[in-house]
Amino acid sequence: MRTTRYRSSRTTHRRVSPWLAALTTLPLLAACQIGPNPITSAVSGSGDDAPTAAAPAELAPVQLQVPPGLDAAPLDEPREALVPQGWTLSVFTRIENARMAVWTPDGDLLVSVPDDGAVYRVAPDGTREAPIVEGLSQPHGLAFAGDDLYIAQSNRVDAWTYADGRATDPRPVVENLPDANSPDLRGAYGHELKSVAVGDDGAVYISIGSTGNISVEDLDADPPRASILRVPPGGGPAEPFAVGVRNGTGLSVAPDGEVWTAVNGRDNVPYPYDRPYGDGSGSSFGDVIDDYVTAHPAEQLARLTPGRNLGWPYCNPDADTDPGVAGSPQDFTDVPMVADAELNPGGRELDCASLPRIEQTFPAHSAPLGLAFGDLPAPFGEGALAGVHGSWNAEPPTAPEVAFFPYRDGEMGPQQTLVGGFQYPTGARWGRPVAAVAGPDGAVYITDDDAGAVYRLSPPA
Repeated sequence: MRTTRYRSSRTTHRRVSPWLAALTTLPLLAACQIGPNPITSAVSGSGDDAPTAAAPAELAPVQLQVPPGLDAAPLDEPREALVPQGWTLSVFTRIENARMAVWTPDGDLLVSVPDDGAVYRVAPDGTREAPIVEGLSQPHGLAFAGDDLYIAQSNRVDAWTYADGRATDPRPVVENLPDANSPDLRGAYGHELKSVAVGDDGAVYISIGSTGNISVEDLDADPPRASILRVPPGGGPAEPFAVGVRNGTGLSVAPDGEVWTAVNGRDNVPYPYDRPYGDGSGSSFGDVIDDYVTAHPAEQLARLTPGRNLGWPYCNPDADTDPGVAGSPQDFTDVPMVADAELNPGGRELDCASLPRIEQTFPAHSAPLGLAFGDLPAPFGEGALAGVHGSWNAEPPTAPEVAFFPYRDGEMGPQQTLVGGFQYPTGARWGRPVAAVAGPDGAVYITDDDAGAVYRLSPPA
């Protein structure tokens, strides 16, 4: 069990950003003594009020169906997935580095490819057409409001008029967003891909990722990074809607108008309790312990309200039912926040107990990317679909999957696996889902930037 002691040279005082000062709903800074988190029992909620589907679907192994001409590597040999009993999984089309997806008003599928600077159109028969737009700066997030197509690039969001398979007349929604080309960042930007969603009232929401794992300076940037910005209906300056959002790549508006985000949490989180961890002796507070890091922190699926603070980098979701105990069972519903031992010991920067609990979470290092709401055939019903990319450095690796969260009366239920089997017992993978969107035909369409494919998950006929 390898450990490392953090020694931070940060000062405990910093300038308060005018962006943050304007958010009067943020929790006050704690006035408590610097030190480890108190150890309590059963800090996670029971989730009794969260909705569930009629019953979690029983998954069964199926062979991925690959039509002729779509069998380039890594789909040039049989691949097996886990899908709901009676469902099938097939390759719909091949698009290298496919990322986000959205349906057009006339029933085509649009797929963004940041590496190509392009957005591709896929016809209902799976034929990939020429890009509808190209020459963009890492286009990523896609959203429709009527016939207006919103495309989030690394440095801006524009609204395009969409008709007859063409996107024309781009109008800027927000410009000069931070990316690797921003002079003050000098090329250092770890999460520059942006996502976009449009509210029922026409407000536009944009995810702005952090520049690094624990880059505190993002909170004082103008506009703040590690945040969700909101452009009011009809246009205007972008203002922070939620902060402390390390990398809210998943961004979507629920059928009831609520805005939700799925967040990639921090890496190498230090142990936050004043006790030994596992077989250790003495206090493990502040140590970076491989086993603890693999299971922490849980990654957020959170409802966004004006001024909500999701805690980063000062507070982390802790899903352990026995906090601080190695191997503790975890409850991923209604998860509390604990102070980061490196940046916020004793709550000197932010009182984590004053933050709202996180409605639902993913296991640590799941790397949720795309988020979309849809109504699926039985036994699922209405809910949120999330592409879980899987961990990049956890041991054992967190597996990729397509996750489903039932959603009813404004409440999000716990995670269910909709599609799994992308990872072998060895940790090797043949695919990594990014986004999943419910199609007009009742199927679910899944992008995979690792295998370079779009899959079609079909319910029983």
